[in-house]
Amino acid sequence: MSKPLADKVALVTGAGRGIGRSIAISYANAGANVCVCARTQDEIDATATAIQASGGQAVAVRADITRETEVGKMVAETVTTFGGLDILVANAGVHICHDTVVDSDPAAWWQTLETNLFGTYLCCRAAIPHLKTSVGGKIITIGSGMGHKGLPGNSDYCCSKAGLWMLTRLLAEELKGDRISVNELIPGPVDTSMTANNKSEDSVFSIDGEWIKDPEEVVPMALFLATQPNIGPTAQSFSLMRRDG
Repeated sequence: MSKPLADKVALVTGAGRGIGRSIAISYANAGANVCVCARTQDEIDATATAIQASGGQAVAVRADITRETEVGKMVAETVTTFGGLDILVANAGVHICHDTVVDSDPAAWWQTLETNLFGTYLCCRAAIPHLKTSVGGKIITIGSGMGHKGLPGNSDYCCSKAGLWMLTRLLAEELKGDRISVNELIPGPVDTSMTANNKSEDSVFSIDGEWIKDPEEVVPMALFLATQPNIGPTAQSFSLMRRDG
């Protein structure tokens, strides 16, 4: 099918750049109406403009996903604009601390957890009532191999992604009666602005033979998960890493 997501409505957080931008554009190219969300208005405006220039439908909604009120407005605007919600891609994330636990800044450590875990919880919580009215709603969380196997010096990120993986499995169990699938996508190392400053010190980027991807190379897996059958895989982790870790 040339437009496998035709008539679907997708909400993608962290869609101003990197993986989120690439997924949002690919979903629109596949026929979906897309709400692109992030904290930086100029970036999501650029993503929405790129989609519209290619003949797609998009709306840009600025929101801080750690703020319950803003998340509620984001979901409400998506539903009002496009008439519903079928797919949530919980992509927004940060990685602030690059220290050992004992040397880490508690405020920065919490900021990572607040965005990656609590922010995703808020997005899912707001989206679920609308996904329940969809025919086979889907939640796709963007996880990390570091959430399955810790990497010293990255405790904030590792713990936030480990919690996200548990949230993914928990939601899958809670929502299976509503025909909503919830799965984790692990991109592995991706060359983005979030990783630009720590490649030299982060061993994930120095694993021999690991696949260091561009954001666009995550798209096929994101499309695969969005186009699975209404009663398809759930509570699963799909990894693009070549190695465990």
